[in-house]
Amino acid sequence: MSNKVIYGLYDDDDILLKGVKELRAAGVRIREVYTPFPVHGLDKAMGLKDTRIAIAAFMYGLLGLSFAGLMMYFMMVVDWPQNIGGKPSFTFYENLPAFVPIMFECTVLFAGHLMVITFLARNGMYPGREAMNPDPRTTDHLFMVELPSGDNRDEVISILEKTGAVEINEKELTDEH
Repeated sequence: MSNKVIYGLYDDDDILLKGVKELRAAGVRIREVYTPFPVHGLDKAMGLKDTRIAIAAFMYGLLGLSFAGLMMYFMMVVDWPQNIGGKPSFTFYENLPAFVPIMFECTVLFAGHLMVITFLARNGMYPGREAMNPDPRTTDHLFMVELPSGDNRDEVISILEKTGAVEINEKELTDEH
């Protein structure tokens, strides 16, 4: 298998979307698309599966809710029960209305922080890592499609030209990309 990739640069997101659809219709595998902002409908055009981050968020929220419940039960019922404002401290359910805000905040805290950590770990983004973006212009104003260069190289280049790519490059991949 070739270690080369073809980069097609576009200057408009609608033209990029049309190009991606035509490439996929021709059976060309798209490795990655780099954009300066999210492009609506690009994930469907690329044929990407739906994300599972919502399931992770729900699980992390349940973890936060469980942590808050156990923490408050231990603190307010087992370890140091206090009579605050005449509220009994013998059972958890008698004080549940007072515990709801704390449980909500722990749910949001765990879900938010753990989703960010999961996202960064899943994408290999950590402090000090060098950028993997092959062309810095894609963070400003250009859109880039990264395609493997294989047996159908000439066909891919002709599709890129036909769909309005403003620039087409072919590069050898290094080990870190």
